Amino acid sequence: MSAADWVVMALYFLLMIAIGIWSFRQVKGTKDFFTAGGKMPWWLSGISHHMSGYSAAVFVAYAGVAYTYGFTLYIWWAVPVAIAVFFGGLYIAPRWARLRLRLNVESPMEYLSSRYNVPTQQLMAWSGVLLKLFDVGAKWAAIAVILNVFAGVSITTGILVSGIISLFYITVGGLWADALTDFAQFVVQLVAGIAMFVIVLVKLGGVSSIGGIWDQLPPSHSEPFVGPYTVGFVLAYLLIDFLSYNGGTWNLAQRYLASPRGSDARKAAYLSSALYLIWPLILFFPMWAAPLLFPGLANPTESYSIMAKELLPPGLVGLVLASMFAHTMAMTTSDANAVTSVVTRDILPVLSAKYRALREKASLRAARLTTVIFTAATLIIAINANSFGGILSLLITWFGALVGPISIPMLFGLLPLFKHSNSTAAIVSWVGGILTFVLVKYVWVAGTAVLVASPVLVSAVIYIGMGLLRRGRGAEPEVERLMESLNRDPDQVQQV
Repeated sequence: MSAADWVVMALYFLLMIAIGIWSFRQVKGTKDFFTAGGKMPWWLSGISHHMSGYSAAVFVAYAGVAYTYGFTLYIWWAVPVAIAVFFGGLYIAPRWARLRLRLNVESPMEYLSSRYNVPTQQLMAWSGVLLKLFDVGAKWAAIAVILNVFAGVSITTGILVSGIISLFYITVGGLWADALTDFAQFVVQLVAGIAMFVIVLVKLGGVSSIGGIWDQLPPSHSEPFVGPYTVGFVLAYLLIDFLSYNGGTWNLAQRYLASPRGSDARKAAYLSSALYLIWPLILFFPMWAAPLLFPGLANPTESYSIMAKELLPPGLVGLVLASMFAHTMAMTTSDANAVTSVVTRDILPVLSAKYRALREKASLRAARLTTVIFTAATLIIAINANSFGGILSLLITWFGALVGPISIPMLFGLLPLFKHSNSTAAIVSWVGGILTFVLVKYVWVAGTAVLVASPVLVSAVIYIGMGLLRRGRGAEPEVERLMESLNRDPDQVQQV
């Protein structure tokens, strides 16, 4: 990289630090740290939700998919997410904001003790924390690959540098720092992504190349379903995306929890959905065109990084690299904040009575210490990512397959349709999903689509089926009251 690129990167990191310092002054307690005091405007929440939904893995693992298989990346990844978030805006997102208003929750897991019971809450919380260790570790590994290609930085050094920088602003500033840096990062990646798009267009001959590249690429590259990305795989991921992007991935639930009202959370979801539908068409185009510009790459996951390094002028390389950092830091830091909220609000108070009696400042110190410990653990996993099958395996196989059994009781538990499914249904569905994952991965050795789809489908069938069996008995009165209170914003809710 040139001196201009390093200057751009340095300015970017200084901006992150400045936002962290400003946000530190806004955080008076855990409500500010975890839910921004319920004061986050819908447009900031929507942009933050979008930015927190994907990381530098898009420029590494997903770039490899685009290079090898083509347009299916958009059909497999972006379209299902956009659909999932849109319908989540209709049915799920407003209920998160109302949960905070009605129950004063600060963590996505906190309401489960009221919806089910404490053992169910603890099972979901512990398993979710363990899963996020691997998920976040994969994202640190992805940004390290990019640093290695651009600047020759070793993988381990890249992981540690990106992790430590991110750790600073999320530890001091909480969700406010996270959301504001998401917005700054959105602007950076918008400029960088458009610059890359335009330069590749010029390199390929102009606007006509938007449709023309498909005539020059292998015919399979224009097909919506190809290779392992079959119709079944996409449908399975649509269900997983509905669960993950509407709160199963805890940091995304936080964006809705931080909304002032349910109506604000719904608008945030619609904005995020629109961005997922439109922006990837610009962002992915250079990835789809990469085989024409750099044919025969030995490692397709490096395609975007190589293209940026070779095609962009000094300064813009640093901007593109900063945008890649932006994606990863947006997701990993929001993950760290969300996991910290679960550990601080749901796990520690159950483990020890002293955490239930902490005052506001002491609770905030505990939250910040937990953030440091969780982030350090994810960095260790990132350094050893190859031991778990590499970045794509961690992101698609492990997270995709296991997020369902954890998310179904949490997301479905918000909806009146499933009010008859009790704590037994939640626990049995979780066990069924995990056992299914073990069987299809290690006993039957199924393909990717079956491996990803089976656990979530089994969990869903068990959870819904056990609820149907209990319909004749009626739902618990406290669950009935909770469901009713989440149907409307508080000023519309009658006292129950």
